Amino acid sequence: MPPAPRLPNRIVSLVPSLTEALFALGLGDRVVGITDWCVHPAEALAQLPRVGGTKNPNLAALRALSPDLVIANREENTRRAVEQLEAQGIPVWVTYPRNVAEAVELLRELALRGERAAELASVVEPIEAAVRFARARLQTGKEPRARVFCPIWKQPWMAVGADTYAHDLLCLCGGANVFADREERRYPRVREQEIVAAAPEVILLPDEPYAFTARDAAELRSLPVPAARDGRIHLIDGTLVSWYGPRIGRAIETLRPLLRSGSGSNLA
Repeated sequence: MPPAPRLPNRIVSLVPSLTEALFALGLGDRVVGITDWCVHPAEALAQLPRVGGTKNPNLAALRALSPDLVIANREENTRRAVEQLEAQGIPVWVTYPRNVAEAVELLRELALRGERAAELASVVEPIEAAVRFARARLQTGKEPRARVFCPIWKQPWMAVGADTYAHDLLCLCGGANVFADREERRYPRVREQEIVAAAPEVILLPDEPYAFTARDAAELRSLPVPAARDGRIHLIDGTLVSWYGPRIGRAIETLRPLLRSGSGSNLA
């Protein structure tokens, strides 16, 4: 297989987590445009042109930046936008990591295509080591998996499904996704009575894409589920479960203790 092409000098990123990854890998000087949802690293992004949202980028504004490459994601961006850009002769790299291994490989590919050997060693390899450690701990069988409910939306409740990066990350960190068997959609809609029936031992409430708050945690604490009884309903940084890239290591470090059997501190 021929080597992947070198990353060009003018990149527009339509993927917030990969915008952060480019800067973490020392490739920020090649980024000429970002979306409104690209917020990390905040100081470095403050003066960069923005091209609108991830779902509805301003293609005219994007074209005006004369990018050599647009980085997109199959889940976060629309096929229509990608096809329009390609029809106008703008190369688009469509990413789609659906598990932790693919996300780490994508980070490694960015470093290699950007010819960033130092960052490959300082950023990517420690993350690979953290993933190996987490997998090794699971393989010992000494840490029982906690039944976990991780919603991404409310009204209606929508849960992380099996065919997602977030699901694989939760599993890696010691969780057993209570709605992994729901195959009708990647983020299944669930009713309150189904949450009760699933009997989650841990509930994680991320602050994006839906901004769960202490009020939502209090509502869930009223349900007859083990997570409420044992004080294991946690408000968390949503980027830890949905942003693949340089946050993977911190996600593992943060989520493993929350999912470990007997961890009962309530962060809500």
